[in-house]
Amino acid sequence: MDSLEISPGETGRLIVRFPYSADAVLKIKTIPGRRWHLAEKHWTVPDEPGMPALLQSLFAEPSGERPVPQTLWDKLHGAARARHLSPRTEEAYAAWTRRFVQQAGPDVERLGEAEIGRFLSGLATDAHVSASTQNQALHALLFLYQDVLGKEIRRIEGVVRAKEPTRLPVVLSREEVGRVLSLMSGPPRLMAMLLYGSGLRLLECCQLRVKDVDWSQHQLVVRAGKGNKDRYTTLPTAIQEPLQRHLESVKKQHEEDLKMGLGRVALPGALDRKYPNAPMEWGWQWVFPATSHYTDSATSERRRHHLHESVLQKAFKLARIKAGIAKPASCHTLRHSFATHLLEGGYDIRTIQELLGHKDVSTTQIYTHVLNRGANGVRSPFDHVAPTTPI
Repeated sequence: MDSLEISPGETGRLIVRFPYSADAVLKIKTIPGRRWHLAEKHWTVPDEPGMPALLQSLFAEPSGERPVPQTLWDKLHGAARARHLSPRTEEAYAAWTRRFVQQAGPDVERLGEAEIGRFLSGLATDAHVSASTQNQALHALLFLYQDVLGKEIRRIEGVVRAKEPTRLPVVLSREEVGRVLSLMSGPPRLMAMLLYGSGLRLLECCQLRVKDVDWSQHQLVVRAGKGNKDRYTTLPTAIQEPLQRHLESVKKQHEEDLKMGLGRVALPGALDRKYPNAPMEWGWQWVFPATSHYTDSATSERRRHHLHESVLQKAFKLARIKAGIAKPASCHTLRHSFATHLLEGGYDIRTIQELLGHKDVSTTQIYTHVLNRGANGVRSPFDHVAPTTPI
């Protein structure tokens, strides 16, 4: 696909397709009511008057587009890697830098707090982005000036802040979790069991390595989780036997790869230079490897990546639909359900905070609000009144 495509969708919606880039995703996220459809691999937006023209103007290439200076580009990527930012954070910061340069001008070193403030305010007032998106843009620009350009940014005044909504996490009941898992199979089912049984994030599960499964202590070691932090979490007893069987087949696959001169995986940091043979060792292999190899662009080596997160996302969505669950649940809902069900089981919130890897206990306390609502928290007075007429 080389350009923007707009077509009719379900009632009241338009289907939008465009060439993928981080910048394009940021653009579509500025439209209120947009939705990403994982299974169909497209976006939809409300079919409102003027929406096609808005999309065309949003994705149109400006005639006088200002390119990011190559020196700035190199500095940004160099600074991101020197500070060990995740690839996704680096990509997002680069996209915000490109968008800021196109609006404010390429001579960013002469710009400062006033231009940053106008840019951030425009995101809230004109683009109607969420509070989290505006915060990400702020952090990207602070990184650009302070870490890349070495320029001090003082107080940014007069910024119109996007309103932060109060949202409760979607939580599945134990019975609903069981129904969904029963309709899944293969590695995606094992991964979903770990998300619910250990409270893992989606990428934490995908990036799990063999050496991080501690069978004797019945625990998992999550390496470089959110915030680049390590933590321990529980390994459910019920999943150990199927997980061991799965790893036996993965080991056979790894041994076959080694016979063909393959069997290497990417290692974090510079460990592959410090320990040249480590990428082929069994302990460093992915628990959930991909079904095919890829060629690393930097070393030209044939490697095996971990299973892509979209495989689990698609399998979970199909299982949820088959189970007849109308809640807008995603893979991350299993992590929410893990925390909520532990609270229901009487575990203290500090223990749950450690298992989830939350920096602040206030983040974990959101699950107490889930417990205090609905049938488990409040009994309606209507239930104490016998209706005089049939319903």
